[in-house]
Amino acid sequence: MFHKVLRKQPNSRGCLVCGMSNPAGLKGAFYELDNGELLCTFRPAAEHQGYPGRLHGGIAAAILDETIGRAIMMGNDEEVWGVTVEFTVRYMRPIPLAGPLRVRGRITKDGGRLYEGSSEILLEDGTVAAEGRGRYLKMPLERIADFDREAQEWKVVPQAGDPPGFEL
Repeated sequence: MFHKVLRKQPNSRGCLVCGMSNPAGLKGAFYELDNGELLCTFRPAAEHQGYPGRLHGGIAAAILDETIGRAIMMGNDEEVWGVTVEFTVRYMRPIPLAGPLRVRGRITKDGGRLYEGSSEILLEDGTVAAEGRGRYLKMPLERIADFDREAQEWKVVPQAGDPPGFEL
């Protein structure tokens, strides 16, 4: 099924998941899709290894969590962010270090101050390798951290391969 990309979300400088200047980071790119899901693409590197040739489970959990946490920003002005309250992961297949990976995420329940979501890491053939589920607190950024958007380079970063849409 083909989904149109509506918007690319910003990256930051130092974040483990989206930080473009973090040498150990995943440099994930986040795309809002017309079906209400958030898509993240990233390419793991050797420093993300757990077992030989496999993505570390903690790194997999981080990307699953980040994708749900960012889902609250879809279509918004990025003034409300998601702070993880609880998070669980189910691992089903080994996740290879070779090649690009995709993560899909969505909000499954949105109520007042809390929301819930789910996400999956997809292998190249579309097989689900890991699933995440969590609950998040909606908070304005100024209550979470002293975040200077300019110093943190919070902006949309064009990357080679930015798609007009994806086939999922």
